[in-house]
Amino acid sequence: MGEPGTVAQGQSGASRKIERQSLHDAILTQLRDMIIEGDLAPGTRINEGLIGEQLGVSRTPLREAIKYLASEGLVELVPSRGAVVKKFTAREVHDMLELIRVLEQFAAAQACAVASPDGIAGIRTLHDRMMVCYEAGDRMGYYKLNQQIHTSLVALAGNAALSDMHAVLQNRLKRIRFVGHEGPEKWAAAIGEHIGMIEALEARDADGLSAIIGVHLDQAWERVRNTLES
Repeated sequence: MGEPGTVAQGQSGASRKIERQSLHDAILTQLRDMIIEGDLAPGTRINEGLIGEQLGVSRTPLREAIKYLASEGLVELVPSRGAVVKKFTAREVHDMLELIRVLEQFAAAQACAVASPDGIAGIRTLHDRMMVCYEAGDRMGYYKLNQQIHTSLVALAGNAALSDMHAVLQNRLKRIRFVGHEGPEKWAAAIGEHIGMIEALEARDADGLSAIIGVHLDQAWERVRNTLES
C-alpha cells in the first residue's frame, strides 16, 4: 500500500511490526500511515521507545524516519518535547488549500494543452483503480491513489517548480485530506468531483477542469472545517 518495504498488514500495534529486512521506506510508510489515519493524533509526542517496540525496529532508523517526516511538515522537532505530530490551525489549513487550488487550476490549463495521450491515460488508470477502492470501502487505498492523481495531474503540466511547490503542500496536508472523506456523504461527494475531473481532462476541457478543481478544493475545506474549528 504505497512505498516499498516488507510490512506486516493490519492496524494494531502488534500487526504493524516491521520485519528486520525491511528498508527505511517501510518504517517511513508505517509512521506516515499512523499519522494519516490518526493513530498518532495531531499534537501527540512520538514516543520512540513505544513506537519502536510496536514496529519492531531500533531507535536509529526510527529517528531517521522521524527526521524525514519533519522535512515533509508532518512532524515538528520541539525542544524539550522531542518529535510531535504537527497540528495545523484552521487558518493554516484554509490558506494551504487555497494555494493548492490555485496551483492545480494553473496545472490543469497547462495539462490540457501539453499532456501526452499516454499521460492522460495514466491518470485514467489511477482513477479507475481509485474507484475500485471506493467500491470496496478501502479508505487508505483510495486516499493514496487520490493523492497520486492530484500529483500526476500537476506533473502533466511539465513544470518542475510547480510540482515541487505542490508536493510541499500535499505532504503537509496528508492527514487533513484523509479526514476530508470521512463518512459516506463526504466520500460520495469527493468521488463525484473526481469523475468530473477525469472527464474534463480526457476532453482537454481546460475551463471545465479548472472549474471542477476549484469546486473540489473549496469543498475539501468545507468537508474538514468543522473538525478543525471545533
